[in-house]
Amino acid sequence: MNRFLLGSPLLLALAACAGPSAKERAAQTSLLTPSAQRVLAEEAARPTRRELVRGILPHNVRFVVEEDGEAKRTASGVVIGSELTAHGSVSYVLTNAHALDTEGLTAPRMLVTLERQGEVHEYPAEPLAQGSVPDMDLALLRVRGLELPPAQLADDSELEPGGDVVVAASPFGKSISLSGGMVSQVEWDRALKSPRMLKTDAPIGYGASGGGVFSLETGRLLAIVEGYRTAKVGFDVAEQSYSFDVPMPGETFAAPASKVRRFLEEKGYGRLLQARPATTARR
Repeated sequence: MNRFLLGSPLLLALAACAGPSAKERAAQTSLLTPSAQRVLAEEAARPTRRELVRGILPHNVRFVVEEDGEAKRTASGVVIGSELTAHGSVSYVLTNAHALDTEGLTAPRMLVTLERQGEVHEYPAEPLAQGSVPDMDLALLRVRGLELPPAQLADDSELEPGGDVVVAASPFGKSISLSGGMVSQVEWDRALKSPRMLKTDAPIGYGASGGGVFSLETGRLLAIVEGYRTAKVGFDVAEQSYSFDVPMPGETFAAPASKVRRFLEEKGYGRLLQARPATTARR
């Protein structure tokens, strides 16, 4: 009997620490103002980080310029539009203009590649529009037979220093990989009243040019990677001098969504900003 009485306070304490039931939570929510209830509903519906990343990945591809079956140049790309035509599916891919450089090649071939469960699928890529480097380092490719969902461009208001981002790209010609960071700088164009350059501290490597910088809050495309600044590191070994370039933190720079939007409109492809795939994409 004494043991039972001694255990009772512990049982009561545990009961008091237990969380409210679903019925009690519903009653508590009903006491909130409509605006507070709306905020709670929006938070509950917000996708998780993992869900956002899963949605971001299918927008991204690898771009290759090859000759005689050998890769001569690699970069990254982001699907910005998709259409169904009489001849099948067509995807439109954004990358960098400098990635299309074929100087010194006699019979170059441009490809977009995807990996599905270890298998590499290649699609011929056709350049449709190209900007001038360095002012508009963007290019648009048409890829027939490719069916992927297009990324949605972010609004200017989403480009804010400190915002969490993920960069999806194919550095060193390998599979799509992700790196995380934040927006470290947004440079505005005074004349156009819109962002003209974005910086992020997300680390990238060679071949990441043309990759997408995505918001980890909305999953929308904030910018297209253009390049990164490097610092030269030198050292001596056995009376021989060596040096190599290393990326500078916070110095990955990219063309913001406003610049992408202007590029597409100026080149006559503004319709892609509203277009959405008519069929379900597979990755």
